[in-house]
Amino acid sequence: MRASSYFIPTLKEAPAEAEVPSHIFLIRGGFIRQLAAGLYEYLPLGFRVLKKIENIVRKHMDNAGALEVLLPILTPSELWQETGRWDVYGKELFRVEDRKGRMFALGPTHEETITDLVRKNIRSYKDLPKNFYQIQTKFRDEARPRYGLIRGREFVMKDAYSFDVSEEMAVKSYNLMKETYRKIFDELGLDYLMVEADTGAIGGKFSHEFVVKVPNGEAHIVYCEKCGYAANVEAAKYEFELDKLPPEEEKPLEKVHTPGVSSVTDVAQFLGVDEKKIVKTLVYILDDGTAVAVLIRGDRELNETKLINYFNVLDAHLASSEELEKLNIVEGFVGPIGLDIPVYADISVKDLHNFVVGANEKDYHYINVNIPRDFKPVEFVDFSTAREGDPCPVCKAPLKETTGLEVGHIFLLGTKYSEAMKAYFVDRDGREKPIIMGCYGIGVSRLMAAAVEQSHDENGIIWPESIAPFKLHILALNIKDSQIKDVAEQLYQKALGMGIEVLYDDRDISPGAKFKDADLIGIPYRIVVGKKVKEGKVELQKRGAEEKEEIKINDVEGFLQKLQ
Repeated sequence: MRASSYFIPTLKEAPAEAEVPSHIFLIRGGFIRQLAAGLYEYLPLGFRVLKKIENIVRKHMDNAGALEVLLPILTPSELWQETGRWDVYGKELFRVEDRKGRMFALGPTHEETITDLVRKNIRSYKDLPKNFYQIQTKFRDEARPRYGLIRGREFVMKDAYSFDVSEEMAVKSYNLMKETYRKIFDELGLDYLMVEADTGAIGGKFSHEFVVKVPNGEAHIVYCEKCGYAANVEAAKYEFELDKLPPEEEKPLEKVHTPGVSSVTDVAQFLGVDEKKIVKTLVYILDDGTAVAVLIRGDRELNETKLINYFNVLDAHLASSEELEKLNIVEGFVGPIGLDIPVYADISVKDLHNFVVGANEKDYHYINVNIPRDFKPVEFVDFSTAREGDPCPVCKAPLKETTGLEVGHIFLLGTKYSEAMKAYFVDRDGREKPIIMGCYGIGVSRLMAAAVEQSHDENGIIWPESIAPFKLHILALNIKDSQIKDVAEQLYQKALGMGIEVLYDDRDISPGAKFKDADLIGIPYRIVVGKKVKEGKVELQKRGAEEKEEIKINDVEGFLQKLQ
């Protein structure tokens, strides 16, 4: 492809809203352009990368026996109402009304649609197992679309759905997809982790995320270098022994004056105690209007996802000043003793002795609080957010923490959708049973951003070879010089003839501009045709490497053969 006839609108500066490397370089390199918040146009370079990612995903899904389909983007609301997700999915679901007043959803995912297809066409155990997948545009009305392709309102996704006769077979399908995903991300050249994850709005029995390790990732991951355990902090469990304070004899409960002191750090300093002995009482309002109090040790942070999952609600929020006032609760000095709302405690509180809580009175706290003498929680629950240094739940070694970008998510759904939508099959024994399902997503367009986040320098993108828009970049530094032009043209034609994807920069612009564009675009291999042609030489360089190699023009064919 000749750059003079191609469309690569590179930019010297990134738009003000571009904050992360992938957003900056994909725009500056002429891969994408923003149409509106969360909506992006894929320009020729970007489209080539996108299609390469799609083809890698498609190859491995096909090799795993999955069958490609294409489902409608518009989904009738009736299907979503069957599963209850018309309300559960919340404001992220794009809802549209046709001219007859019928409501539809723009699909963010297609569990309902594929289940409807299967229930109408699969009747017997003889028709199973099946795994259907598609690569298609999805829509989510994100409250804060940001970071370019990382979090948009329209994006390309691969979603797959398995259907099995038993949970045992469903687990086999799930494990096959786990290994298939590993192959996909390995071929994409990504550094990633597979982590235990929360099932969220999709639901199901268990799930795993595939997370690319990047500094700007939205996913917070804890992992164990010793045994390989890894989990999203929202899913990491603490059904094991946390670091504990030594046991103590119970002391008499005492109310103490703590004027103007309410934060954990300030209370600990004022009373001269460890922050681990301060217990925070957090009042949450569930989406049904119920108020609950949750206790957690002063050195821990509450995980709202765990709280929402435990109470089986769509949403929950910390009570505002006005809400606390209506509940006759004193802000800043909330405590569990004598509270008129249900009190739950994180397991970090379970073995504490002689700890400190608010006294539900301005400028006062209780010290020497003990359970169950002074109050009794409804239940001890894992509400804590995992963090670096916590013991691994498998081997007890200290956990490490990193941030990452979720690029794949798999779920063992069980019968959540098949029972709700009556997707049954007749088993060998002649009885009708619900189909066991799994679902498996990959953010195809997000993978483009993930690759850039993980592979770039200050000058631009360094594409992995498997998804680079072109494999070879030929730069003719002075197109007006007939010798340079002739040599560059000969090399370009030779590369084309050998089946190599090549971009030939034949534009009449300065050498400096060509080098800057080449660094921005990030094609893996570069041949520079410049003044050295008079000595019968050209320059070779691999993007991202500092070394440059001069070789004889007659030896270039050997180099090209290695690129085939």
